[in-house]
Amino acid sequence: MLYADATTAVTAVTGAAAAGRPVDDRAAFRRRHAETPYADALDRYVARGPVQLMVPGHGGTDRGISGRLADFLGERTLQLDIPMLIDDVDLGEHSPLDRSLALAAEAWGARRTWFLTNGASQANRTAALAARGLGTHIVSQRSAHSSFSDGVLAAGLIPDFVFPSVDERHGMAHGVSPAALDEALTRAEREGRPAAAVYIISPSYFGSVSDVRGLSEVAHAHDAPLIVDGAWGPHFGFHPELPESPARLGADLVISSTHKLAGSLTQSAMLHLGHGPFADRLEPLIERAFTMTASTSTSAILRASLDIARHALATGEAQIGRSIDGARRFREMLRDDPRFAVVSDDFDRFADVVETDLLRVPIDVSAAGVSGHWLRQRLIDVDGIHFEMSTATSLVAVIGAGKTPDLEQVHRSMVAAVDSEAAQEERAANAAAGSFPALPAPGALRMMPRDGFFAATEVVPAAAAVGRVSADTLAAYPPGIPNVIPGEEITAETVAFLQAVAASPTGYVRGAIDPRVARFRVVRAD
Repeated sequence: MLYADATTAVTAVTGAAAAGRPVDDRAAFRRRHAETPYADALDRYVARGPVQLMVPGHGGTDRGISGRLADFLGERTLQLDIPMLIDDVDLGEHSPLDRSLALAAEAWGARRTWFLTNGASQANRTAALAARGLGTHIVSQRSAHSSFSDGVLAAGLIPDFVFPSVDERHGMAHGVSPAALDEALTRAEREGRPAAAVYIISPSYFGSVSDVRGLSEVAHAHDAPLIVDGAWGPHFGFHPELPESPARLGADLVISSTHKLAGSLTQSAMLHLGHGPFADRLEPLIERAFTMTASTSTSAILRASLDIARHALATGEAQIGRSIDGARRFREMLRDDPRFAVVSDDFDRFADVVETDLLRVPIDVSAAGVSGHWLRQRLIDVDGIHFEMSTATSLVAVIGAGKTPDLEQVHRSMVAAVDSEAAQEERAANAAAGSFPALPAPGALRMMPRDGFFAATEVVPAAAAVGRVSADTLAAYPPGIPNVIPGEEITAETVAFLQAVAASPTGYVRGAIDPRVARFRVVRAD
């Protein structure tokens, strides 16, 4: 079997712990997770010195025209880069791949886990396709990642939206509260569109964590499974000072971008199926949707990195603790410096935020008088320090689980940057920058998003777009919430907002035809 039933496989590997119950014996848990079955299987394959008269074309080398590639990546990397369907790797009952998937399911508290090599974007599209198997309507957090929006279009779902709380000052979108979700689901039912599934995001890009248990209870009360985009929380559940894994909090499906903070290679991710009341219905839908979204040339190296990352998290609590300690000291440095502040110190202002990811440090730089965008670029250019992202007023540091960067040096470099002569010029320009207008309400949904996307289109000037139906998704950053999606009417308020953000030196509009948002792609009028 290429993808064994994970419940069966976990039972074979881990016994009673497979059912998602708390693991009382931490030592036994760590012993089980000391294994890396799939990565070990690749080691065994390489050790046999196979002659490869098959794809990939580099053949594991013997160099030839692959010499430069071997020099660049190393010979062993090419030897490990093998195709799918190899005995004692991913073929056979309870194969090494099956055992690795089973261990991953136990580690995150899931009933079943899939390894993904097209990133969390693949997980989002898979989840949307599976949700369509439950029904047509979905209630989705409006700030959903574009890959989930793509899945909505591909699956032909009809979305209703629940809006996240927004920190207007810093341009940060957070999550939704159980009360807000209950209101959105009740409204959809009252208007004849009961949701077949719910999609929310936790944690946010900025480290704010929603009440997943409360959200799952609300969704289940409305007879809908809860899909959690936990892309930014793959390390949750592996240290007592971090939030719990959403799969253990009642989430029915969890998107996990393992490479982001959990140490696997870029483009590798996982999708976790929870133990909830919808598991039996969701599992075959996920399996079929996974087949549609997965490559038939899946990377063995990316899979092995997922296996090794799971092992590192499950056995690395002490190292993760050192990362948390370092992040905590960094926060103290920032609090003690009048030029900076820690944005998450004020997360309690938002009803949806119940915890904070300690390995994400959002930094308010506004007291220094410079924009976050300027400071981020300055640190890259002068010191080679790359923060994850910036807004007009903030920087966001991401600290990988188990990593201990020199954060004292980072703070010194930040101070040097804002005290530099170049910062004087930036302060004058930043002071002259205007604020963004208020976030407008979306226009009416006049046709299904899928129909709007695939309809015949034309491009019209902004003034002529008002009242027309959009064929594109446009999202102003900040705060990154889609302002218009395919099938929605374009309003005058939306046009004004998008153009104001586009004109700002600290904003841009994702999906726009041109930088100034002077034109819109709309559904052609009959």
